[in-house]
Amino acid sequence: MIKKNDDIRLTVKSCTLQGSGVCIYDGMTVFVRGAFVGDEILAHIIKVKSSYAVGIIKEFIVKSGSRIESRCPVAEKCGGCCFAQIDYNAELEIKQRQVADNFKRIGGLDVEVDPIIPSPSAERYRNKAQYPVGKVNGSVAIGFYAPMSHRIIDCTDCILQPEEFREITEIFRKWITDNNIEVYDEESHKGLLRHIYIRKAAAGEQLLVCVVANASNLPFADELVSALSAVKNIVGVVLNINREKTNVVLGRKDKMLYGKNYIVDRLCGLEFKISPHSFYQVNHDCAEVLYGKAKEYAALTGKETIVDLYCGTGTIGLTMADKSKKLIGVEIVPQAIENAVENAGMNGITNAEFICGDASKAAEELSERGIKADVVILDPPRKGCDEELLTTLARMSPDRIVYVSCDSATLARDCKRLAQMNYAIHKVTPVDMFPRTGNVETVALLSRDKA
Repeated sequence: MIKKNDDIRLTVKSCTLQGSGVCIYDGMTVFVRGAFVGDEILAHIIKVKSSYAVGIIKEFIVKSGSRIESRCPVAEKCGGCCFAQIDYNAELEIKQRQVADNFKRIGGLDVEVDPIIPSPSAERYRNKAQYPVGKVNGSVAIGFYAPMSHRIIDCTDCILQPEEFREITEIFRKWITDNNIEVYDEESHKGLLRHIYIRKAAAGEQLLVCVVANASNLPFADELVSALSAVKNIVGVVLNINREKTNVVLGRKDKMLYGKNYIVDRLCGLEFKISPHSFYQVNHDCAEVLYGKAKEYAALTGKETIVDLYCGTGTIGLTMADKSKKLIGVEIVPQAIENAVENAGMNGITNAEFICGDASKAAEELSERGIKADVVILDPPRKGCDEELLTTLARMSPDRIVYVSCDSATLARDCKRLAQMNYAIHKVTPVDMFPRTGNVETVALLSRDKA
């Protein structure tokens, strides 16, 4: 029987999306972070539960052939890139298997999952970063949280982020030091600077910098703006006011410090206005692939009414508007709806309507208005759709549902429920929107069983 502090020899048989090797020892499952298929290790057990144990790598006996040297010096500490030390093809296999397993195990659905579509690039692909700021051993730390904690791992250059982000964070580091700026402390709720938030547009490479602060005014703002405005392509610097005791990064109010409070990017041939509060896929090139697959699944002829629930700033729906009769987008965030209306106008799209409201209630309202949705687009948060929405959706009786999800477990759960409402699942395609991390995007096609 396994006990805490045991050292045991293990062979890794599979791997979780969180980057933990899965091993079996005396009939018990043992998870070991950072271990991969093909590794043989000596593991030190740090936790034992009734049905599983957790270990850490003490020594490698045999290393997996999929192992590579990580190019990030803090990958093991940061934990954001849980697959930084294995070959990209091996990472894709893990993600493919996890999506397929979720549909079989959670959904109980007999569906063949198409091969995962890789990202065009596995490095420097992110167009957004949110850096927590704090102190570590008395020094300024700007970076990312260690796994399962709010302990900041200082990182001067994340290889998933554009190189310009390093220049910007170093400007902040110097500004903090030169002006004795107090950084935020979560426990005491004291200090000024909470996060540095940066967005970049792939087209034109515009940069927007957002300073998240525990105050309505920023001391030495002129000095900061002067340094930042010298960086090529920075079009705006925004102060976001967040005085709440919360883990939510952004507060509700913004103040302009310099330039504009948005950038404009081009995606799938359309222009999109992106503010600090806008939802926008972090991997531009892979988002074009994902949206192209969603449009393919929608099988539009120009005669359909599309209802885009959880539409955000309208990105997915607007990329389909040219092939539809009518587009109706629904989103609960008022600013996102404002952006969606602006985005439609910027692109001369006149067959789009946007509703600000809860997805479930808005779907009910559309049903009461007698609006027949031919195609429904779902792109909900990680938690998926609630029962009320799925029930209303079934009453709306669209011919096809295109479901985009960042969590294949909740996707499989919801597809199982929709199958009980006479919606058969036809296609599932994973898309690796987030290389080197434990996340994968998936798009599924369901259609109403007319029989």
